Amino acid sequence: MPALLQTLRSRILAFVLGICFVLPALLGAPAMANAAEVLQVRTSTLLQVGDSNRSYSVELACVAVDPDQQQPAIDWLRQQLPRRSRVNLRPIGNHDGLLVARVQKLGDTQDLGSGLIAAGLASPISGVNGCLS
Repeated sequence: MPALLQTLRSRILAFVLGICFVLPALLGAPAMANAAEVLQVRTSTLLQVGDSNRSYSVELACVAVDPDQQQPAIDWLRQQLPRRSRVNLRPIGNHDGLLVARVQKLGDTQDLGSGLIAAGLASPISGVNGCLS
């Protein structure tokens, strides 16, 4: 039963966070209104982002980074995302209580996961809900 409650809690969290970031865009709010700010690049696939007075841990969707590419991937992300960079989040689910989303820096056309793949620092994950095969 605790595993079921944890799964339910994770799904509710992803749903609520998804509404916070996606609903304003669907209602026609300006892009800046639903953008979050990058507070920290924590790992090669994990960001700490903030929205108003809240902060979230966001896992980059659909990418996997090899252990030997961890530090170069972190360096690349930090170069692309200096602190306070504004990003849009497109949630696709959750994983262990973390929001899993495609993250795109405002003004860029490519999400960060695709950028890591293009830089040769990550490989795509397919077969996961929301990830193309």
